[in-house]
Amino acid sequence: MQLTPDSINPKVLEAQYAVRGALVLRAMQHERALQQKQTLPFNEILYCNIGNPHQLKQKPITFFRQVLALTDYPDLLDMQGCSEVFPADAIARAKDFHKNTPGGTGAYSESQGLRHVRENVAKFIAKRDGVTAYADDIFLTDGASQGVHISIMCLVKNELDGIMIPIPQYPLYTATISLNGGRAVGYYLDESQGWTLDVSELDRALREARNQGTNVRALAVINPGNPTGQCLTEANIRQVVEFCERNNLVILADEVYQANVYGDVPFTSFRKVVTHMKSNVELISYHSVSKGMIGECGRRGGYMELINIDPVVVEQIYKLFSISLCSNIAGQIIVDLMVNPPAKGDPSHDQYEREMKDLFESLKRRSQKLHAALNSMKNITCTEIGGAMYAFPSIHLPPSAVQAAKEAGMTPDTFYAVELLDATGICVVPGSGFRQKQGSFHFRTTFLPSESKMDDVIDKLRKFNQSFMDKYS
Repeated sequence: MQLTPDSINPKVLEAQYAVRGALVLRAMQHERALQQKQTLPFNEILYCNIGNPHQLKQKPITFFRQVLALTDYPDLLDMQGCSEVFPADAIARAKDFHKNTPGGTGAYSESQGLRHVRENVAKFIAKRDGVTAYADDIFLTDGASQGVHISIMCLVKNELDGIMIPIPQYPLYTATISLNGGRAVGYYLDESQGWTLDVSELDRALREARNQGTNVRALAVINPGNPTGQCLTEANIRQVVEFCERNNLVILADEVYQANVYGDVPFTSFRKVVTHMKSNVELISYHSVSKGMIGECGRRGGYMELINIDPVVVEQIYKLFSISLCSNIAGQIIVDLMVNPPAKGDPSHDQYEREMKDLFESLKRRSQKLHAALNSMKNITCTEIGGAMYAFPSIHLPPSAVQAAKEAGMTPDTFYAVELLDATGICVVPGSGFRQKQGSFHFRTTFLPSESKMDDVIDKLRKFNQSFMDKYS
């Protein structure tokens, strides 16, 4: 046999993605057991392991689905009564799409993405940041993940090349770095200060990596943070840009949660700060339709913007996109709708604004409710949730629980998460999957279950945690 664990690419074996790891497979086994009418201590699986809003019954944005229906099935536009079912602006938007895309949703676009969509993305960035943006600097992607993959593929030449990543990290980064044969250089966020990013910690991590022979080439920043939920201040972003200028590092700015900001610190893009500083630092930033209030994860839509990147390198990035032909067209349409939603005075504007506001306020309430509940539970502390879709609480495990985990061949937080799943059906991600600081234990959970279910989720978690702590105290 040619494909065995000993013969496949070892980089594939090395890559890990905890968000959909062993715990999720266990949850899926439980789900199949429930479908087969087996008796378990719960009657459903709650997948709180991943930011997948529609899986947890979040309602899609009406205007987006109307336009998608009309673009996917253009014959609807010619049917009698179409204008009675669909609002005029959805019809106009679909017709505009078909005018700009003669092949419709079933045809390839140019590899960089539909030109009119990229022009609208550029207008969105210009309005958001008060800068000039250009369609030629923008690539439409299959979710932000594709942009991250291609960026890291370009940055890692050999096993000595390193990318600085925040710890706790999002596993996409370590997995992609492993697949490309590079080194993940971790810098620690400060939990005691609300997961802040301290430039002195960047200096430490960079110095140690270089002393170990690592050629550090880029710094990844997730803002708002995943899994930690913090938002960087504009002053902090300026410090990071100056750090990258001093050390000749590319900035990879993961900004997919920019609409999910619930605290007092507003979102500021790296693009805005780099431009206002007149910095020459190389910047690649990412955005996605999977998060925010849109939550269209399955559409796989996103974009990346390249700033201060060598034109020859841009040509090579275009070549990489050409190998995949193009990102999917439905995702490109959702990107267009995200950056160019119904305007004031349009027939769909009021409904769109109401749906977006209701979703935002609901997410904010759920984040606050979960934060307060976690801090009221025995041996659990949780920092303020300033943004994104997750809580990342610290769990202070009794020594006997740590020993039981060792005997079970698990990390302590994995042991906690497995027992939580088996007792309640709630699936979370152990903090060890995010490379947490040595000796600390956490788990990541979304606050995406509907408000009608959130109290039940919290109640189940509270009862389990109390039982677990009593058992191992």
